[in-house]
Amino acid sequence: MSDGARVDTPEQAAFREHCRSWLAANHPGEPPVRLPQSAIEIMNSDQMDFLQAWQKSAYDAGLVGCDYPEFCGGGGHTNFQRIANDEMIRAKTPILPNVIGLGMAAPTILNHASDELKAELLPRLLSGEDIWCQGFSEPGAGSDLASVQTFAEPTDDGKWVINGHKVWTSLAHFASWMIILVRTDKSHKYDGLSYFVVPIKSALGKGVTVRPLIKMTGELGFNEVLFENLVVDDRMRLDELGKGWQVAMTTLLFERGAGNLDTPRAGGMTSKASFTTSVSAVVKLAKETMRGGKPVSDDPVMRDKIMQELVREEGFIQTSRRGRVPELTDHPMRIPLQGKVQVSELHQRTANLAMEVGGAKGSLYLGDDAALEGGQWTLGYMNSFGFTIAAGTSEVQRNILGERVLGLPKSK
Repeated sequence: MSDGARVDTPEQAAFREHCRSWLAANHPGEPPVRLPQSAIEIMNSDQMDFLQAWQKSAYDAGLVGCDYPEFCGGGGHTNFQRIANDEMIRAKTPILPNVIGLGMAAPTILNHASDELKAELLPRLLSGEDIWCQGFSEPGAGSDLASVQTFAEPTDDGKWVINGHKVWTSLAHFASWMIILVRTDKSHKYDGLSYFVVPIKSALGKGVTVRPLIKMTGELGFNEVLFENLVVDDRMRLDELGKGWQVAMTTLLFERGAGNLDTPRAGGMTSKASFTTSVSAVVKLAKETMRGGKPVSDDPVMRDKIMQELVREEGFIQTSRRGRVPELTDHPMRIPLQGKVQVSELHQRTANLAMEVGGAKGSLYLGDDAALEGGQWTLGYMNSFGFTIAAGTSEVQRNILGERVLGLPKSK
Protein backbone atom coordinates (compact mmCIF):
# COMPACT_ATOMS: atom_id res chain seq x y z
CA MET A 1 0.00 0.00 0.00
CA SER A 2 1.32 3.45 -0.86
CA ASP A 3 2.06 6.15 1.71
CA GLY A 4 -0.81 8.17 0.27
CA ALA A 5 -3.31 5.33 0.60
CA ARG A 6 -2.38 4.86 4.26
CA VAL A 7 -2.63 8.48 5.39
CA ASP A 8 -5.10 10.26 3.07
CA THR A 9 -8.36 11.39 4.58
CA PRO A 10 -11.47 10.91 2.38
CA GLU A 11 -11.17 14.55 1.27
CA GLN A 12 -7.49 14.13 0.49
CA ALA A 13 -8.15 10.89 -1.39
CA ALA A 14 -10.72 12.68 -3.54
CA PHE A 15 -8.23 15.46 -4.19
CA ARG A 16 -5.54 12.96 -5.14
CA GLU A 17 -7.91 11.43 -7.69
CA HIS A 18 -8.66 14.92 -9.03
CA CYS A 19 -4.92 15.55 -9.46
CA ARG A 20 -4.38 12.27 -11.28
CA SER A 21 -7.35 12.76 -13.58
CA TRP A 22 -6.44 16.35 -14.39
CA LEU A 23 -2.79 15.52 -15.05
CA ALA A 24 -3.73 12.61 -17.30
CA ALA A 25 -5.86 14.93 -19.42
CA ASN A 26 -3.74 18.08 -19.25
CA HIS A 27 -0.07 17.07 -19.18
CA PRO A 28 1.69 19.72 -21.34
CA GLY A 29 3.62 17.09 -23.28
CA GLU A 30 6.93 17.41 -25.08
CA PRO A 31 8.20 21.00 -24.75
CA PRO A 32 9.03 22.91 -27.93
CA VAL A 33 12.42 24.02 -26.52
CA ARG A 34 15.24 22.51 -24.46
CA LEU A 35 14.30 23.09 -20.85
CA PRO A 36 16.85 23.89 -18.13
CA GLN A 37 17.69 21.39 -15.42
CA SER A 38 16.19 23.68 -12.76
CA ALA A 39 14.18 26.87 -12.71
CA ILE A 40 17.10 29.08 -11.76
CA GLU A 41 18.77 28.26 -15.10
CA ILE A 42 15.90 29.59 -17.25
CA MET A 43 17.62 31.74 -19.87
CA ASN A 44 15.17 32.84 -22.56
CA SER A 45 11.55 33.81 -23.02
CA ASP A 46 10.70 30.63 -24.96
CA GLN A 47 11.62 28.52 -21.94
CA MET A 48 9.88 30.86 -19.50
CA ASP A 49 6.70 31.21 -21.57
CA PHE A 50 6.27 27.41 -21.76
CA LEU A 51 6.89 26.92 -18.05
CA GLN A 52 4.75 29.88 -16.96
CA ALA A 53 1.83 28.55 -19.00
CA TRP A 54 2.27 25.16 -17.31
CA GLN A 55 2.31 26.68 -13.79
CA LYS A 56 -0.76 28.82 -14.57
CA SER A 57 -2.71 25.78 -15.77
CA ALA A 58 -1.71 23.76 -12.70
CA TYR A 59 -2.71 26.68 -10.45
CA ASP A 60 -6.07 27.09 -12.16
CA ALA A 61 -6.69 23.37 -11.58
CA GLY A 62 -5.98 23.76 -7.85
CA LEU A 63 -2.61 21.99 -7.81
CA VAL A 64 -0.51 25.01 -6.76
CA GLY A 65 -1.07 26.96 -3.54
CA CYS A 66 -3.50 24.35 -2.18
CA ASP A 67 -2.67 25.10 1.47
CA TYR A 68 -2.73 28.91 1.23
CA PRO A 69 -5.81 30.80 2.46
CA GLU A 70 -8.54 31.44 -0.08
CA PHE A 71 -8.52 35.20 0.40
CA CYS A 72 -4.99 35.40 -1.02
CA GLY A 73 -5.47 33.02 -3.93
CA GLY A 74 -4.97 29.65 -2.26
CA GLY A 75 -7.13 26.58 -2.00
CA GLY A 76 -7.78 26.94 1.73
CA HIS A 77 -6.89 23.31 2.47
CA THR A 78 -4.49 21.59 4.87
CA ASN A 79 -1.86 19.09 3.72
CA PHE A 80 -3.15 19.03 0.15
CA GLN A 81 0.00 20.49 -1.45
CA ARG A 82 2.08 17.40 -0.67
CA ILE A 83 -0.51 15.33 -2.54
CA ALA A 84 -0.43 17.62 -5.56
CA ASN A 85 3.39 17.52 -5.48
CA ASP A 86 3.40 13.71 -5.35
CA GLU A 87 1.07 13.45 -8.31
CA MET A 88 2.82 16.08 -10.45
CA ILE A 89 6.15 14.34 -9.95
CA ARG A 90 4.59 10.91 -10.52
CA ALA A 91 3.15 12.23 -13.81
CA LYS A 92 6.65 13.45 -14.80
CA THR A 93 5.64 17.05 -15.46
CA PRO A 94 7.82 20.05 -16.26
CA ILE A 95 9.20 22.07 -13.34
CA LEU A 96 7.39 25.08 -11.90
CA PRO A 97 9.36 28.20 -12.94
CA ASN A 98 8.52 30.55 -10.05
CA VAL A 99 10.83 28.72 -7.68
CA ILE A 100 11.93 31.78 -5.64
CA GLY A 101 8.36 32.99 -5.36
CA LEU A 102 6.87 29.66 -4.30
CA GLY A 103 9.67 28.51 -2.03
CA MET A 104 10.73 31.75 -0.36
CA ALA A 105 8.65 34.83 -1.12
CA ALA A 106 5.18 33.31 -0.68
CA PRO A 107 5.68 31.81 2.82
CA THR A 108 7.51 34.95 3.96
CA ILE A 109 4.68 37.18 2.74
CA LEU A 110 2.13 34.84 4.32
CA ASN A 111 3.87 35.04 7.70
CA HIS A 112 4.87 38.71 7.78
CA ALA A 113 2.82 40.86 5.37
CA SER A 114 -0.46 42.64 5.95
CA ASP A 115 -3.60 40.89 4.73
CA GLU A 116 -3.98 43.63 2.11
CA LEU A 117 -0.53 42.93 0.70
CA LYS A 118 -1.08 39.15 0.80
CA ALA A 119 -4.28 39.50 -1.22
CA GLU A 120 -2.53 41.81 -3.69
CA LEU A 121 0.64 39.80 -4.31
CA LEU A 122 0.04 36.12 -3.65
CA PRO A 123 -2.51 35.18 -6.34
CA ARG A 124 -0.25 36.23 -9.25
CA LEU A 125 2.77 34.71 -7.46
CA LEU A 126 1.08 31.34 -7.03
CA SER A 127 -0.18 31.34 -10.62
CA GLY A 128 3.30 32.15 -11.95
CA GLU A 129 2.09 35.29 -13.72
CA ASP A 130 4.52 37.32 -11.58
CA ILE A 131 8.03 35.88 -11.29
CA TRP A 132 9.95 36.70 -8.09
CA CYS A 133 13.64 36.95 -7.18
CA GLN A 134 15.60 37.24 -3.93
CA GLY A 135 17.75 40.26 -3.01
CA PHE A 136 19.95 39.01 -0.18
CA SER A 137 23.60 38.53 -1.27
CA GLU A 138 25.81 41.52 -2.05
CA PRO A 139 29.40 41.79 -3.32
CA GLY A 140 30.56 42.35 0.26
CA ALA A 141 27.94 40.24 2.05
CA GLY A 142 27.68 36.61 1.01
CA SER A 143 27.87 34.12 3.87
CA ASP A 144 27.75 37.03 6.35
CA LEU A 145 24.24 38.07 5.36
CA ALA A 146 23.87 40.52 8.26
CA SER A 147 26.55 42.71 6.71
CA VAL A 148 24.37 43.87 3.79
CA GLN A 149 24.81 47.56 2.98
CA THR A 150 22.03 48.27 0.48
CA PHE A 151 20.38 51.18 2.25
CA ALA A 152 16.77 52.32 2.50
CA GLU A 153 16.38 55.94 3.60
CA PRO A 154 13.00 57.27 4.77
CA THR A 155 11.37 60.29 3.14
CA ASP A 156 9.05 62.85 4.70
CA ASP A 157 5.99 61.46 2.89
CA GLY A 158 6.12 57.88 4.19
CA LYS A 159 8.24 56.32 1.47
CA TRP A 160 11.72 54.82 1.24
CA VAL A 161 14.57 55.46 -1.21
CA ILE A 162 16.73 52.39 -1.86
CA ASN A 163 20.33 52.49 -3.08
CA GLY A 164 22.67 49.53 -3.33
CA HIS A 165 23.87 46.46 -5.18
CA LYS A 166 22.58 42.87 -5.00
CA VAL A 167 24.34 39.94 -6.68
CA TRP A 168 23.76 36.25 -7.62
CA THR A 169 20.11 37.17 -8.10
CA SER A 170 18.50 34.17 -9.79
CA LEU A 171 15.65 34.96 -12.24
CA ALA A 172 16.00 38.74 -11.84
CA HIS A 173 15.99 39.03 -15.65
CA PHE A 174 12.36 37.79 -15.61
CA ALA A 175 11.23 39.00 -12.20
CA SER A 176 8.39 41.39 -11.59
CA TRP A 177 9.10 41.52 -7.84
CA MET A 178 11.99 41.03 -5.40
CA ILE A 179 12.11 40.18 -1.71
CA ILE A 180 14.94 42.32 -0.38
CA LEU A 181 16.88 42.68 2.86
CA VAL A 182 18.16 46.24 3.35
CA ARG A 183 19.81 48.34 6.01
CA THR A 184 17.67 51.05 7.58
CA ASP A 185 19.99 51.85 10.49
CA LYS A 186 23.78 51.83 10.17
CA SER A 187 24.38 51.78 13.92
CA HIS A 188 23.08 48.23 14.50
CA LYS A 189 24.21 45.15 12.56
CA TYR A 190 21.10 43.01 13.09
CA ASP A 191 18.49 45.43 14.43
CA GLY A 192 19.38 47.84 11.64
CA LEU A 193 17.95 45.55 8.97
CA SER A 194 14.47 45.74 7.43
CA TYR A 195 12.70 43.65 4.82
CA PHE A 196 10.72 44.88 1.80
CA VAL A 197 9.07 43.62 -1.36
CA VAL A 198 9.98 45.86 -4.28
CA PRO A 199 9.01 46.09 -7.95
CA ILE A 200 11.68 45.09 -10.46
CA LYS A 201 10.23 44.88 -13.95
CA SER A 202 8.14 48.06 -13.72
CA ALA A 203 11.14 49.97 -12.35
CA LEU A 204 13.71 48.97 -14.98
CA GLY A 205 15.49 52.13 -16.09
CA LYS A 206 13.72 54.05 -13.31
CA GLY A 207 15.84 53.11 -10.32
CA VAL A 208 16.57 49.47 -11.14
CA THR A 209 19.22 47.98 -13.44
CA VAL A 210 19.54 44.22 -14.04
CA ARG A 211 22.77 42.86 -15.49
CA PRO A 212 23.26 39.18 -16.39
CA LEU A 213 26.12 37.15 -14.91
CA ILE A 214 27.32 34.35 -17.17
CA LYS A 215 28.10 31.16 -15.25
CA MET A 216 30.80 28.65 -16.16
CA THR A 217 28.04 26.61 -17.80
CA GLY A 218 27.36 29.43 -20.27
CA GLU A 219 23.87 29.90 -18.79
CA LEU A 220 22.46 33.24 -17.70
CA GLY A 221 20.33 32.41 -14.66
CA PHE A 222 22.28 34.67 -12.29
CA ASN A 223 22.20 38.45 -12.33
CA GLU A 224 23.33 41.50 -10.43
CA VAL A 225 20.75 44.16 -9.59
CA LEU A 226 21.62 47.80 -8.94
CA PHE A 227 19.32 50.22 -7.13
CA GLU A 228 19.66 53.93 -7.69
CA ASN A 229 17.11 56.03 -5.81
CA LEU A 230 14.31 53.47 -6.16
CA VAL A 231 11.27 54.84 -4.32
CA VAL A 232 8.97 52.33 -2.58
CA ASP A 233 5.98 52.82 -0.31
CA ASP A 234 6.20 51.92 3.36
CA ARG A 235 3.33 49.45 2.95
CA MET A 236 5.79 47.25 1.02
CA ARG A 237 7.74 46.66 4.24
CA LEU A 238 7.24 43.24 5.84
CA ASP A 239 6.89 43.27 9.62
CA GLU A 240 8.24 46.03 11.84
CA LEU A 241 11.12 48.37 11.10
CA GLY A 242 14.35 46.75 12.26
CA LYS A 243 12.89 43.23 12.18
CA GLY A 244 14.42 42.35 8.82
CA TRP A 245 16.77 39.73 10.25
CA GLN A 246 13.88 37.81 11.79
CA VAL A 247 11.91 37.99 8.54
CA ALA A 248 14.98 36.84 6.60
CA MET A 249 15.25 33.81 8.91
CA THR A 250 11.71 32.85 7.85
CA THR A 251 12.79 33.06 4.20
CA LEU A 252 15.89 30.94 4.82
CA LEU A 253 13.93 28.40 6.87
CA PHE A 254 11.72 27.72 3.87
CA GLU A 255 14.59 27.97 1.36
CA ARG A 256 16.33 25.19 3.29
CA GLY A 257 13.20 23.05 3.21
CA ALA A 258 12.54 23.32 6.95
CA GLY A 259 9.35 25.40 6.91
CA ASN A 260 5.94 24.23 8.13
CA LEU A 261 4.27 24.63 4.73
CA ASP A 262 4.85 22.38 1.72
CA THR A 263 6.35 24.26 -1.23
CA PRO A 264 4.59 23.51 -4.55
CA ARG A 265 6.88 21.24 -6.58
CA ALA A 266 6.64 19.54 -9.94
CA GLY A 267 9.11 17.82 -12.24
CA GLY A 268 10.39 14.44 -13.26
CA MET A 269 9.92 14.98 -16.98
CA THR A 270 12.54 13.05 -18.93
CA SER A 271 12.75 13.86 -22.61
CA LYS A 272 15.10 15.30 -25.17
CA ALA A 273 14.51 18.70 -23.62
CA SER A 274 14.88 17.84 -19.94
CA PHE A 275 16.94 15.74 -17.59
CA THR A 276 17.05 14.04 -14.19
CA THR A 277 20.00 13.40 -11.92
CA SER A 278 18.60 10.38 -10.06
CA VAL A 279 20.90 7.46 -9.31
CA SER A 280 18.56 5.20 -11.28
CA ALA A 281 19.54 7.23 -14.36
CA VAL A 282 23.19 6.38 -13.61
CA VAL A 283 22.27 2.69 -13.39
CA LYS A 284 20.66 2.89 -16.82
CA LEU A 285 23.68 4.75 -18.17
CA ALA A 286 26.07 2.11 -16.78
CA LYS A 287 24.09 -0.68 -18.43
CA GLU A 288 24.16 1.08 -21.79
CA THR A 289 27.80 2.27 -21.73
CA MET A 290 30.36 -0.24 -23.05
CA ARG A 291 33.96 -0.42 -21.88
CA GLY A 292 36.34 -3.18 -22.95
CA GLY A 293 33.51 -4.96 -24.70
CA LYS A 294 31.37 -5.15 -21.57
CA PRO A 295 28.79 -2.87 -19.97
CA VAL A 296 30.24 -0.59 -17.28
CA SER A 297 27.63 -2.09 -14.96
CA ASP A 298 29.67 -5.33 -15.03
CA ASP A 299 32.71 -3.58 -13.54
CA PRO A 300 32.72 -4.54 -9.81
CA VAL A 301 34.36 -1.26 -8.75
CA MET A 302 31.77 0.85 -10.59
CA ARG A 303 28.95 -1.39 -9.35
CA ASP A 304 30.10 -0.77 -5.79
CA LYS A 305 30.24 3.02 -6.30
CA ILE A 306 26.79 3.08 -7.86
CA MET A 307 25.40 0.90 -5.08
CA GLN A 308 26.76 3.26 -2.44
CA GLU A 309 24.92 6.16 -4.07
CA LEU A 310 21.72 4.12 -4.36
CA VAL A 311 21.92 3.43 -0.63
CA ARG A 312 22.45 7.14 0.09
CA GLU A 313 19.56 8.12 -2.17
CA GLU A 314 17.20 5.60 -0.59
CA GLY A 315 18.38 6.70 2.85
CA PHE A 316 17.50 10.29 2.00
CA ILE A 317 14.03 9.27 0.78
CA GLN A 318 13.29 7.20 3.89
CA THR A 319 14.69 9.87 6.21
CA SER A 320 12.37 12.42 4.59
CA ARG A 321 9.44 10.05 5.23
CA ARG A 322 10.51 9.71 8.85
CA GLY A 323 10.60 13.50 9.17
CA ARG A 324 6.85 13.61 8.53
CA VAL A 325 6.17 11.49 11.65
CA PRO A 326 6.67 13.55 14.85
CA GLU A 327 6.97 10.43 17.00
CA LEU A 328 10.05 9.36 15.01
CA THR A 329 11.96 12.65 15.28
CA ASP A 330 13.91 13.64 18.38
CA HIS A 331 14.35 17.27 17.27
CA PRO A 332 11.92 19.12 14.98
CA MET A 333 14.68 20.74 12.90
CA ARG A 334 17.19 17.88 12.66
CA ILE A 335 15.84 16.17 9.53
CA PRO A 336 14.63 19.30 7.68
CA LEU A 337 17.92 21.16 8.15
CA GLN A 338 20.14 18.21 7.29
CA GLY A 339 18.05 17.54 4.17
CA LYS A 340 19.44 20.56 2.32
CA VAL A 341 23.02 19.36 2.85
CA GLN A 342 22.17 15.79 1.91
CA VAL A 343 20.23 16.42 -1.29
CA SER A 344 22.61 19.03 -2.72
CA GLU A 345 25.66 16.84 -2.11
CA LEU A 346 23.84 13.72 -3.33
CA HIS A 347 23.11 15.42 -6.66
CA GLN A 348 26.72 16.51 -6.95
CA ARG A 349 28.09 13.02 -6.28
CA THR A 350 25.55 11.45 -8.65
CA ALA A 351 26.50 13.73 -11.55
CA ASN A 352 30.18 13.15 -10.87
CA LEU A 353 29.60 9.38 -10.84
CA ALA A 354 27.79 9.55 -14.19
CA MET A 355 30.75 11.37 -15.72
CA GLU A 356 33.03 8.63 -14.38
CA VAL A 357 30.76 6.00 -15.96
CA GLY A 358 30.95 7.83 -19.28
CA GLY A 359 34.71 8.05 -19.24
CA ALA A 360 36.14 10.44 -21.83
CA LYS A 361 32.64 11.38 -22.99
CA GLY A 362 32.07 12.91 -19.55
CA SER A 363 34.44 15.74 -20.43
CA LEU A 364 32.35 16.81 -23.45
CA TYR A 365 29.62 19.42 -23.24
CA LEU A 366 26.36 20.64 -24.76
CA GLY A 367 26.46 20.89 -28.52
CA ASP A 368 28.98 18.07 -28.96
CA ASP A 369 27.40 15.10 -30.74
CA ALA A 370 29.67 12.71 -28.82
CA ALA A 371 28.88 14.16 -25.40
CA LEU A 372 27.46 11.95 -22.66
CA GLU A 373 23.64 12.25 -22.77
CA GLY A 374 24.06 15.34 -24.92
CA GLY A 375 26.30 16.94 -22.28
CA GLN A 376 23.53 17.02 -19.67
CA TRP A 377 25.52 15.15 -17.00
CA THR A 378 28.43 17.57 -17.37
CA LEU A 379 26.01 20.48 -17.13
CA GLY A 380 24.40 18.91 -14.06
CA TYR A 381 27.75 18.50 -12.35
CA MET A 382 28.72 22.13 -12.88
CA ASN A 383 25.27 23.34 -11.81
CA SER A 384 25.48 21.25 -8.65
CA PHE A 385 28.02 23.59 -7.09
CA GLY A 386 25.46 26.38 -7.03
CA PHE A 387 23.15 24.23 -4.90
CA THR A 388 25.86 23.41 -2.35
CA ILE A 389 26.37 27.18 -1.95
CA ALA A 390 22.79 28.53 -2.13
CA ALA A 391 20.76 29.01 1.08
CA GLY A 392 24.00 28.74 3.05
CA THR A 393 26.99 26.64 2.05
CA SER A 394 27.29 23.05 3.23
CA GLU A 395 29.85 24.28 5.77
CA VAL A 396 27.41 26.90 7.12
CA GLN A 397 24.63 24.30 7.25
CA ARG A 398 26.80 21.89 9.22
CA ASN A 399 27.57 24.69 11.70
CA ILE A 400 23.85 25.37 12.07
CA LEU A 401 23.15 21.67 12.68
CA GLY A 402 25.96 21.45 15.21
CA GLU A 403 24.97 24.55 17.15
CA ARG A 404 21.16 24.53 16.94
CA VAL A 405 20.42 20.80 16.84
CA LEU A 406 23.33 19.07 18.58
CA GLY A 407 23.96 21.93 21.04
CA LEU A 408 27.68 22.16 20.29
CA PRO A 409 29.63 25.33 21.17
CA LYS A 410 29.37 28.14 18.63
CA SER A 411 32.19 28.09 16.08
CA LYS A 412 34.69 30.94 16.09
